[in-house]
Amino acid sequence: MTDPLLLPSIESARRAVAARLSSAGIEEAELDARLLVGAALGLDLTGMVTQAARQLSAQESERLEQYTKRRSAGEPVARILGIKEFWSLPFQLTAATLVPRPDTETVVELALEIFREIPILQRKPRVADIGTGSGAILLALLHEIPDAFGVGTDISMDALRTAKGNASALGLADRSLFVACDFAAALSNPFELIVSNPPYIRSAEIAGLGREVRDYDPRLALDGGSDGFDAYRRLIPQAAQLLAPGGALIVEVGQGQAREIETMMAAAALAVERPPKADLAGISRAVTARKISP
Repeated sequence: MTDPLLLPSIESARRAVAARLSSAGIEEAELDARLLVGAALGLDLTGMVTQAARQLSAQESERLEQYTKRRSAGEPVARILGIKEFWSLPFQLTAATLVPRPDTETVVELALEIFREIPILQRKPRVADIGTGSGAILLALLHEIPDAFGVGTDISMDALRTAKGNASALGLADRSLFVACDFAAALSNPFELIVSNPPYIRSAEIAGLGREVRDYDPRLALDGGSDGFDAYRRLIPQAAQLLAPGGALIVEVGQGQAREIETMMAAAALAVERPPKADLAGISRAVTARKISP
């Protein structure tokens, strides 16, 4: 049993956690320490500041210790807390879903740019997210396009349950549907937008990824086959058949993959009309093409 006299204050606990994380090689030790302390105590940043001198309870101390051990071992903060912000929206995570990353917001940005160029529709626009995972891309788009209806597909039932839960939590359940299938196999046309963040890491490169990705993200969502393009070979022809005339396919790609993806899109009779959109690091991250003819 923990001696109450030995329990630290909130501020001293935060400093101690940051020091331990730094010693474990965690790059953003200070930020992660604040997040973990806040989660363990149920406090936001303001609460942590105003209550900095308050002593932790035994239960809080034990909870924080478990969080600190997990983070020191390399488990991402988002996995420890079970939630990650994407497009300023909170998304619940499970072991079956990727942690949504800022790079993927590039897909949302490009999809919204293209949607604004689509001629005024006589019906509500339809959006499909292939390999939806937590539902982050699809639900971000539905949040920004109030009259749109979205369909997310995934081969993982656990991922679909997570995405459906996120849709409910965000008030988007009535405008979304989640379907278990391989890529877009169960869908029927037409869609104005089709988006996807498919697996694109070469199989041989997965072992060399950072431990936060390699050890905690689902391999099914990472492994793109021997050359990284397996998912695109299946996804792009399916999407081309499902798009409405004038509709667009937008996919996330890995570094150096954009040109090959554009070639695949052109081979599927999709028109590549604009250059890839770069992420904040300047890497071509989102590639798009449009369906011109019926």
